[in-house]
Amino acid sequence: MKTVFSYLLYPLLQLGNLLERVRNLWAYSYCRFHFPAGFDASNVILGTPELHGTHRVYFGRNAYLYPQLYLETRQDAEIHIGDDVVISRGVHLVAYSAVHIGSGSMIGEYTSIRDANHQFGPGIAPRGSGVRSQPVRIGKCVWIGRGAVILPGVEIGDYAVVGANSVVTGNVLSGTVVAGAPARNVLTRRE
Repeated sequence: MKTVFSYLLYPLLQLGNLLERVRNLWAYSYCRFHFPAGFDASNVILGTPELHGTHRVYFGRNAYLYPQLYLETRQDAEIHIGDDVVISRGVHLVAYSAVHIGSGSMIGEYTSIRDANHQFGPGIAPRGSGVRSQPVRIGKCVWIGRGAVILPGVEIGDYAVVGANSVVTGNVLSGTVVAGAPARNVLTRRE
C-alpha cells in the first residue's frame, strides 16, 4: 500500500519541485532586469525582492538571498552587498545615503538596516518632516542576529557579532560581540 501511495504522489512532488524552480528563475530574471549592474549568475535568490525607489543596489558574487527581502534606495543613495553575503528572510535594507555590507557577512531574519531617520519636533508631523541620513557600513564576515536594528551612521567592524533583537545605535569595534537595546559590548573575541 505504501509503495502504491508513493507512486501516485510522485508526480505531484515533481510538480512542486518544478514550480519552485520556476519561481526562483523568475526572481533571478527580475533581479537581472531591475539592478543597474546586473545580478551575477552565482547569486542564489529564493524569492522576488520588494523594490522601492531608484533600485541602485549592487551585488557581489555568491550572495544567498531568502524570500521577503525589502530593498529601498532614494535619490542618489546606493546599497552595496559584497561577495558571499547571506541575507535571511524578511530583511529590510533602506538607503537615503548609503548602506555597505562587507563580504562574507550574514544578516539574520527580519533585521532592519536603515541609514535615515525622520526629523520631527514640536508641531512637526513625522510623515512630512523629511529625513536625516548617515551612511551605514558593515564590515566583512559580520554576523547580525535575527531581528536586529542597525540605525543611521553606524559602522560595524570586521568579524563582529550583533546579538538577536539588538538595537545598534553606535559603532561596533572589529571582533566584538554586542547585544541588547541599546546594544552594548558583551565580549571581545580573540583571534
